[in-house]
Amino acid sequence: MDPGRPSWRSRAWAAALTVLGVFALFLATTGFESPGARRAVPAVAVALTVSVLGWAFTRTRAQRRRYEEELAAWAAERAAQGERLRIAADLHDLVSHGLGLITVRAAAARSVRGPGGDAERASALADIERAGRETTTELRRMLGVLRAPGAAPLRPAETLADLPAIVGEANAAGLTASLRLREVGEVSPGTQLTVCAVVREALSNTLRHAGPVRSRISVRREAGSIVVDVEDSGPADGWRPQPGAGHGLDGLRERVSALGGTLHAGPERGRFGVTARIPDREDA
Repeated sequence: MDPGRPSWRSRAWAAALTVLGVFALFLATTGFESPGARRAVPAVAVALTVSVLGWAFTRTRAQRRRYEEELAAWAAERAAQGERLRIAADLHDLVSHGLGLITVRAAAARSVRGPGGDAERASALADIERAGRETTTELRRMLGVLRAPGAAPLRPAETLADLPAIVGEANAAGLTASLRLREVGEVSPGTQLTVCAVVREALSNTLRHAGPVRSRISVRREAGSIVVDVEDSGPADGWRPQPGAGHGLDGLRERVSALGGTLHAGPERGRFGVTARIPDREDA
C-alpha cells in the first residue's frame, strides 16, 4: 500500500454482533418464569436487534463517507504532486536549452576575429539577451509551484508544432479530431507546453467518456492570452464511459493556474468542453 493512503477500517459490525451475541447468551442462561416476562422478551429482542443493526449501518455509512472523502483528497494531492514533477521535468528542459544557447553564442562571440566581428558579437549579445529573458520568465512563472521529492523523468519540451501529432494520436485511437491553430505570434515555451498538455488531456477525456466522436480544437490569441478550446460532439450512441482516476483535470487546472491562467471544463448543450486561458504577451 502507498504510504499515506487512507485505509478503510470499520468495527461497527463487529461491535454490533458482539452486543447481540451477549444478549443472546443472556437470554439462554436466564429463566423467565412469569408469563409477562416471557411475552416481553421477544419484543425486547426485536427492538434491541433493530436498534443495534440500525446503529451499525448508520455508523458504517458515516465512516465510509469520511473514508471516501479522505481518499479523494489523497488522490487529488497525488495527482497534483505528479503534475509538479512533470513541470519540474519540463522546467529542466527549458532552462537547459536556454543556458545551452547562451553558452554557445557567448563562445562564438568571443572567438570571432577579423572584419565583421563587431556585427557578429552584437548579434550574439542579442541572442543571449533574448534567451536570458525567456529563461528568467519561465523560472519566475514555474519555480514557485515546484516541490520535487525525487528525480523526475526527463522528456523533450513540447511546442505548438507538436499539436498536429497529438491530434493525430487521438485520431489513431478512434476520434475524429480537427485542429485550428491560428496565428499566435511569439509564445513562451512554458505556455506552449501547457497548451499541449490541455489538448492531450481533453482529447483523452473525450475518448474515454464520449467514445469515438468528433472533437474540435482551437488555439488562438486574444489580447495578452493564449486561449485553447476543445469541444466534443456529445457521447456516441450506446457508448459506456471508461473513467480514469478522475483527477486529470485537477492536475491540469493546477498547471494552468501556475502560469496565472484559468481553466473551465464542463458539459454544455449535450457536449463537453474545455477552455484554458493562459496569459502570454508577445513581447514577454
